[in-house]
Amino acid sequence: MFIVVLKFSDNKGQAPDFMQGHKDWLKQGFDDGLFLVVGSLKPNMGGSIIVHNTSLEALQQRVNEDPFVVEKIVSAEILEVAVNQADERFNFLLD
Repeated sequence: MFIVVLKFSDNKGQAPDFMQGHKDWLKQGFDDGLFLVVGSLKPNMGGSIIVHNTSLEALQQRVNEDPFVVEKIVSAEILEVAVNQADERFNFLLD
């Protein structure tokens, strides 16, 4: 499982210009069965994504295609999590 942290940069003001492309990118992640949860970092710091069913290399490539990353509106950090305990509803995440 991975957690992608997207923190706003100094180019944050350009976000509205690329929001539709970013939303399309997120939708593709859900459509491909990789993104589980997307949410905002409070207060107005950026966003985060919980991802599964992919490799670090493939996820890095996908993240690099996010218009917000391409335009340096956000900086991206990918955290890899080795899940070893979970509520039974999340057993599909266990390594």
